[in-house]
Amino acid sequence: MNLTISGHHLEVTPALREYVTTKLDRITRHFDQVVDIKVLLTVEKQKEKEGRQRAECMIHVKGNDLFAECSHADLYAALDELVDKLDRQVGRHKGRVQAHHHQAPKRLM
Repeated sequence: MNLTISGHHLEVTPALREYVTTKLDRITRHFDQVVDIKVLLTVEKQKEKEGRQRAECMIHVKGNDLFAECSHADLYAALDELVDKLDRQVGRHKGRVQAHHHQAPKRLM
């Protein structure tokens, strides 16, 4: 599994990188066919009182691409919401993949 964490208007610190990897371990624990994960962390420069911080993630699993994004005033809260969304998407994808297996026809002798 390839994991790419990048920041836009933001330096990705080792603590932030560690937080992202521990959160994304939950997804790989539920579904092991993850090929590639790309995370983009962004601080939006706005003229409002609070700067909005956004987390985006693209997950390439076998047979599909999953995407989610979240914005919040706190980057860690945005990451928590992002992982929750991705966990639901991966669970649905896993259910679809497992539901399409057909039983082998029984032999008639």
